Amino acid sequence: MPGSTANVATGAHTGSPVAAQLSLLNRFLPVWIGVAMATGIGLGRIEPGLNRGLDHVQVAGTSLPIALGLLIMMYPVLAKVRYGEINRVTADRRLLIPSLILNWIVGPALMFTLAWLFLPDLPAYRTGLILVGLARCIAMVLIWNDLACGDATAAAVLVAINSVFQIVAFAGLGYFYLRILPSWLGLSTAQVHVSVWSIARSVLIFLGIPLLAGYLTRTFGERAKGRRWYEERLLPRIGPFALYGLLFTIVILFALQGSAITHRPFDVARIALPLLCYFAVMWGVSFVAGRSLRLSYARTATLAFTAAGNNFELAIAVAIGTFGVTSGQALAGVVGPLIEVPALVGLVYVSLWVKRRFYSNEGDIST
Repeated sequence: MPGSTANVATGAHTGSPVAAQLSLLNRFLPVWIGVAMATGIGLGRIEPGLNRGLDHVQVAGTSLPIALGLLIMMYPVLAKVRYGEINRVTADRRLLIPSLILNWIVGPALMFTLAWLFLPDLPAYRTGLILVGLARCIAMVLIWNDLACGDATAAAVLVAINSVFQIVAFAGLGYFYLRILPSWLGLSTAQVHVSVWSIARSVLIFLGIPLLAGYLTRTFGERAKGRRWYEERLLPRIGPFALYGLLFTIVILFALQGSAITHRPFDVARIALPLLCYFAVMWGVSFVAGRSLRLSYARTATLAFTAAGNNFELAIAVAIGTFGVTSGQALAGVVGPLIEVPALVGLVYVSLWVKRRFYSNEGDIST
């Protein structure tokens, strides 16, 4: 998910409570998401013909207003990444290799398993969750990592690697987990109609464009004004637009999904359960792995949070572009941010407790 704190960019830690380190926008993000959802549902009731109006102009099968919202919420996050520091972090194979394994093997496989266990009779929601599992976190993980006193530079570089990897691998992995693997396991694929190209097109547009824009912004911004100006002046100004884009997209989505949500609240609860299990398992396994590899606390926390978070923006974009704005797949993606924010805030507190309990003498754990 997106974030907008200055601390994320600079890696500074104030030592204040977790909630106090978040901006007003981030601190009450679940509230804003709830307000956006309620606004969308109300808007959908007031204007029943909204769907036809939104579909009048499309980008990659997605209505233009939603496409703009998706692009706006992706760009500020990718403008934060320090692309020039990739080599320093990738040199630490004890961090890089486990991160790649957790993000691209364990995470998708776990979400696939949970989706089938919790939603065997709801193929649209199940597909939406599988897409979420494939969309590795490139956004608000920077905030969780910073609040948990993780390695800010390592987190930013892992975000950059995940961003590039998603462009290369997302479509193929989507086809594998949605069509090939279920067929091998004798599971139903009859209600899943998806092409590699439709997923790849959505990824290239809704991740490739903001990734290029973010890279160019940092490159030319630092060249013109220097890194300090870029991270302390520019990033705090453009950062909130990620959440503005997310909230705008949620309003539109819930305007179109309002009827399904109000008539099937139990379905929303069923979507939430596998997400909660996913966050807890991924974070716990990653933290144990970092401890076993004798990584420092900072890098262990970074490993855990970059593995536990997901890029709901991309999952929503792909679901909309591939299955439609009123699809169950899109609804599953929309429920994600509402669950992720409180879950990962809670894991920040757990992480800080683990730091005090097991890393009081950091010298015992090699860096």
